[in-house]
Amino acid sequence: MRSNSLFFALPIALTASLFAGSVSADWSMDPARSHLAFVSIKAKDIGEVNTFTKMTGMITDDGQVQVAMMLDSVDTLIPIRNERMREFLFRTADYKEATLTAKVDPEWIESIKPGEISEITAEGTLALHGTTQPMILSMQAAMVNEDTIMVASTKPLIIDAAKFGMSEGVEKLREIAGLSEISNAVPVTFVITFVDIMNSPEISQSVNSPE
Repeated sequence: MRSNSLFFALPIALTASLFAGSVSADWSMDPARSHLAFVSIKAKDIGEVNTFTKMTGMITDDGQVQVAMMLDSVDTLIPIRNERMREFLFRTADYKEATLTAKVDPEWIESIKPGEISEITAEGTLALHGTTQPMILSMQAAMVNEDTIMVASTKPLIIDAAKFGMSEGVEKLREIAGLSEISNAVPVTFVITFVDIMNSPEISQSVNSPE
């Protein structure tokens, strides 16, 4: 097992043009094998797992990584709760997506071999709701085969909603639901799979023509 350090910067981007056809990439996210989940904690000890059903991303040939989460694709398994999160928490009328960008050493991708796993410490920032905050990510990256790289969190990323100016939204959700409390601390975990688009043309097409 090897150890690598990747340094992440995570600016917010609110336009789909980031993934327009003019942008080329060697590796593209496979949405069917990529997942991000966050846990909302209410009434002190009740946890609920939520996800985003739409994400897109790429790694370009010069090592630039871009991952976008569509905020209006939040899925709590309860339709009315989805609507409330869109309107009051994420305010998707103003913030369409959150985008993660990173700079990866291209030699790392070239040198890792199928079956190998790398420990990654990612130092960077998270941009959400118009605010940017620094944080540390602990992950593992594995070369599943010559055409597939999988990256997964090894520790939950704890997001403090208050630091992103989302406390009012959290409070509004608490009032509507009649709860005693909803925590501002939100654990986040993820598994992201990137595939070589030269051998996965259908994935390439989905990146160049986002919904």
